[in-house]
Amino acid sequence: MSEQDVTLDEFAKENEPAQSEGEARLPEIGEIPDDWKLVTVNDIASKILGGGTPSKSNEEYWGGNIPWASVKDLGEMELAEPEDYITEDGVENSATNIIPANSVIISTRMTVGEPFLNTVEMAINQDMKAILPNSGQVNALFLVYSLWDKDSYLKSLGRGTTVDGITTQDLSRTHLGLPSLEEQRKIASVLYTVDEAIQKTEEVIEQTERTKRGVAQDLFCHSINEQDTVDTWLGKIPATWDTVPFKELVQSNRNGLYKSTDAYGEGYPIAKMGNALEERILDMSTADRLELTKNEKEKYALKKGDLIFARRAQEVSAAGDCCYVPELDELTVFESSLIRVRLTERANPRFYAQYFEGPIGSKAIERIITETSISGIATSDLLELETAVPPIEEQQVISSILWDFDRQVEALQNEARQLKRLKQGLMQDLLSGNTRTTDAAIEVLDEIKQHRST
Repeated sequence: MSEQDVTLDEFAKENEPAQSEGEARLPEIGEIPDDWKLVTVNDIASKILGGGTPSKSNEEYWGGNIPWASVKDLGEMELAEPEDYITEDGVENSATNIIPANSVIISTRMTVGEPFLNTVEMAINQDMKAILPNSGQVNALFLVYSLWDKDSYLKSLGRGTTVDGITTQDLSRTHLGLPSLEEQRKIASVLYTVDEAIQKTEEVIEQTERTKRGVAQDLFCHSINEQDTVDTWLGKIPATWDTVPFKELVQSNRNGLYKSTDAYGEGYPIAKMGNALEERILDMSTADRLELTKNEKEKYALKKGDLIFARRAQEVSAAGDCCYVPELDELTVFESSLIRVRLTERANPRFYAQYFEGPIGSKAIERIITETSISGIATSDLLELETAVPPIEEQQVISSILWDFDRQVEALQNEARQLKRLKQGLMQDLLSGNTRTTDAAIEVLDEIKQHRST
């Protein structure tokens, strides 16, 4: 047995006396129905196993046929194919363990408190623990959802250390409300159904985005009527398109406004990297505000049809990312990390918002990015950038085609967000017992029935 294998008897010897029931209910759990049991993770686990990492310097330990999960595989409720695989030698020569299928694996370091169910046998690294559920007491997927419901509590236990993390003792003492197995399976079935709807919606989003990329590749190479192409510095483009320095399409441009942090509070909204560049269109639904002088309003006000480029890379964007400014509800300015470009009548701004994201414009932008401590672009380089110019009528048609894809994606993303809010509300109601499933005609899914620990 590995040093990190922990049996229930060992826990009893190692751990301090448990808290009283009154103390145990706070802060991780509130009131539960009278017919539910108040249990700890330790109570419903047949075993809790730790993990480890084979030596990265030994190639014989890696690339085998044994799935090996780490925190980079987090995010899904179930996992069958992690990014990494190890060999039997890797298992033998490390602290990792082979975790039986239908166990509940949870991160306890780095990213704390994100559980999933392994649908196949797999090994885990040292940042995770595996709970082998006692199938006579708890349904494995119900336990996954219950631990997700404790996410904020578990994360709070891990804060304040050099590397966020919780101990096996923290995990084993976490309290849960435990209904009957029949009710557990019904609760898990309801939540699993919503999860499936979320997954299917996200798959449609990915498919729509892939289709758009393929259509954009064809349109920027052959346009709307399969035109002949010519080779240019930009790559292949339709033979009827011109190429000019971007400045010939620019009516005016300006770098954004800099203000110290004490200037923020009341006043007018200011577009920042997060508003401007997470999507292709400026979204000011949440924005910082600041007071402006008359001169600042005149110099830095955004107008419908402006393009905004990121001057440097940040967490939410890459240098050179571009977005379109729609009709705004009130006067809005933009910060110094952004470049505002206002185009001439020769250029459709909705087309060029797509162009600089597409296969030609994005590659052109990459050529002017300078790498220092932070990657960025210079306004002067952007203005000199060789740019393709279709006839204005083609710009309009291509723009309409590509923006239609974006509208489809936006609608699907809204649907996914609504489903996630529904799931969150259902988790709060069902896992607290505020909403009961005992008298509801809920079919228990086969996927829930088969999740039993071996």
